Amino acid sequence: MSGPNGMLYGGDEIGALVFDPGHHSLRVGYAQEDTPKADIPAVIGVGPATHIPDAEEKVPDGNVTQSATKKDELRYYIDVTELHVPRPNMEVQTYMKDGQIDNWDLFEKMLDYCYSKVIRSPSEHHPALFTEAVWTTRPAREKLAELLFEKYQAPAFFLVKNAVLAAFANGKSTALVVDAGASQTSAIPVIDGYALTSAAARSPLGGDHLASQAKLLLANMHIHMLPLYSIQSKEVIRERERARYTPRILPAGLTSSWQQYMLKRQYEDFVHTVAQVSEMVYDERTAASVPGVHYEFPGGYHQDFGPERFKLTECLFEQTLGAPHLVCAAASACDADARSALWGAVVACGGVACTAGWMERLGKELAARAPSAHRLKTSAPPAHSERRFAAWIGGSILASIGSFQQMWISSQEYDEGGKGQLERKCP
Repeated sequence: MSGPNGMLYGGDEIGALVFDPGHHSLRVGYAQEDTPKADIPAVIGVGPATHIPDAEEKVPDGNVTQSATKKDELRYYIDVTELHVPRPNMEVQTYMKDGQIDNWDLFEKMLDYCYSKVIRSPSEHHPALFTEAVWTTRPAREKLAELLFEKYQAPAFFLVKNAVLAAFANGKSTALVVDAGASQTSAIPVIDGYALTSAAARSPLGGDHLASQAKLLLANMHIHMLPLYSIQSKEVIRERERARYTPRILPAGLTSSWQQYMLKRQYEDFVHTVAQVSEMVYDERTAASVPGVHYEFPGGYHQDFGPERFKLTECLFEQTLGAPHLVCAAASACDADARSALWGAVVACGGVACTAGWMERLGKELAARAPSAHRLKTSAPPAHSERRFAAWIGGSILASIGSFQQMWISSQEYDEGGKGQLERKCP
């Protein structure tokens, strides 16, 4: 189906784009594809641009004049190939805060990168579907629409709640979506394709909290985490033997924000490799009976991790902040006649939901808490990439459905109705 100007937004004639901005990364790609074209860290390196003054800008002693210095601009480093290079005076900043876009100047740099380096096509050729958190404010929604229509000249635009899209990705229009992401975990009821914002529940226990717990765990074990960038070479050593490595000579002026970001990535790798969720409430004796997982640190030190890898994740199921409690709170906040359908369609997504044992633990804890009158059913895609990218995949599906094409806000509609179109067409 074509849009108001005769353009086939979601079909083969024009490629609609799906953007899924999150706290950890931004996923972007074409509708109808199975996975995003790129998964880009949601941080940007900001540093001084290298400036070579013209001859007329120099004073007799060769120094740069004040006027020449004023012409200097900041340079932005986006994606891992640029971000992970040690650069003097490069600060690492994020454009996200509390699950929504907060620094719009930085986010524009990210969109510039997406169109020029990832999509490699003019923005005015592609309708853009964006995901959003259920608690996104009205000014933030309006700012995004303004940016896409007025700067990027998008032919059409649409906003959808990420929980709704995660449900769609799992083949459901009604579900209770548990999103375990980087900055938080949330439980959001979705009924007939609409997210019930008033019933949503969330807590700050997410991937970032796990990384902090990993840092504390290793410190208590007297294991020093060295960032990968600081190692030039390392020797092969026996298990638990003191690391022997040659440090890399680094440039002066590395910022604290960059060093902390790189160290955090290392803790995230440790969690991704080692962490596992216990089937029941953590018991050291039971955890000790499970085979350990070997991990080698950047400096070469390596050892097996046993019960501590289960203890690391126990915080995710904390009594009043954990995912099971959020599900119960969200379901209880809905009308009684909707609860049965929600308990029968608990859908999990997000990067933390990929942690080994997480889904099984959620199912067991919910089985113990669910009202006896309701039949509990939990589900999540078996592939980890589908759990991580659930909202993006849902957007890809939605934007390619023929009946959806009349839902886009066209540039003509925006010109005529302004930002008010958002509340009318994207509730």
